[in-house]
Amino acid sequence: MSLYFVQKILYQINRDSHTRKRFDTNFDELLEEYELSNEEIEALRKPDIGLLYIMGVDGQILMHYAAHCGYEWNEYRETMRNGLAKHGPVRAGLYATVWE
Repeated sequence: MSLYFVQKILYQINRDSHTRKRFDTNFDELLEEYELSNEEIEALRKPDIGLLYIMGVDGQILMHYAAHCGYEWNEYRETMRNGLAKHGPVRAGLYATVWE
């Protein structure tokens, strides 16, 4: 998994209008510039906000991306909860579940 690259592209989509336009109009070409797994590409394509959360994407970055994709605040929060139920605990990043 390449959490760094997922977060990097989402940050760019959130902050850069040129990247956002490329994402909206030429998705595949844009993603070729990043080292992403098939699971990550599909999560971005759908978009599967719950899975992106489980992968470990930072909530602040994910929140803005979800808004770009048309998610309302409550829908965004519910999608993350559903991601936990469907995909299990957060795998990496700041919100990763740590078992001792």
